[in-house]
Amino acid sequence: MLAQILATLLPVFAIAACGALYGRYRSPDIQGLNTLNMELFVPMLVFAVLADQQAPLQDYAHLAVAATVIVLGSGLLLWPLAKWLQLDVKTFLPPMMFNNSGNMGLPLIVLAFGEAALPAAVVLFIVEMLLHFSVGLRMLDPHSPLWRLFRVPVVIATIAGLSINLGGVALPGWLLEALNMLGSVCIPLMLFTLGVRMLEVDFNDWKLGMLGAVACPLSGLILACPLVWLMDLPPLQVAALWVFAALPPAVLNYMVAEQYRQEPHRVASLVLIGNLGSLVVMPLVLGAVFTLQA
Repeated sequence: MLAQILATLLPVFAIAACGALYGRYRSPDIQGLNTLNMELFVPMLVFAVLADQQAPLQDYAHLAVAATVIVLGSGLLLWPLAKWLQLDVKTFLPPMMFNNSGNMGLPLIVLAFGEAALPAAVVLFIVEMLLHFSVGLRMLDPHSPLWRLFRVPVVIATIAGLSINLGGVALPGWLLEALNMLGSVCIPLMLFTLGVRMLEVDFNDWKLGMLGAVACPLSGLILACPLVWLMDLPPLQVAALWVFAALPPAVLNYMVAEQYRQEPHRVASLVLIGNLGSLVVMPLVLGAVFTLQA
């Protein structure tokens, strides 16, 4: 089991370490790389997975519901804690709710459970992204128009892929292969840029960051327990859901906080220290999942 955990995590952390090392000496344009990834490579992956007729999307409806409960439920679960500690809920709750299902979740789930888990990983990622660009933005700005959601390339790719799949349209094999090749770029690029971002860790708010590093995965796992018990999910989806529930905050939380001027430095501490904390959390979660699967 230890060998299986290492085989899963070492590629993830090795690519992130390459990003950190390169960023230490070269200072690459991370904003440009992230824009390229989120506007081209990630939408191509999402579209290719959803449009593929071999992926029976109706089998993932319960998984999407479970992911929604974990994302929204984490906010409800941690809201009393934020109030008790007199934290600004707009600063603390979004990073606790919207996890790193892209940069870390996609590659981690695929590496841990194989290519067969890719549709589940994409469904979890789509749910988190849709909620972030709807509920998340409304949390920071109650007047934020929901129509902005339909300008996000990932959302457009989701709608297009679902339409083709549910409409029974079979795309040519060569086109799906090209889309998959483009989409496969996004997973290592996500890890690489995450490594560069780790250089920006601000330890001035380390206490808040440590709180988030514990509260984010813990709240997700607490909510996942009854969901796994109540929902009749296939074993592969259960495994993916456990990993999703334990993921650290998404880097996108920092970008959104910066855009809305919602204490971005404190959010950066929550995000980056939370991702560092995953070095401890993820081996434990994967160990538990592999044990349950054995």
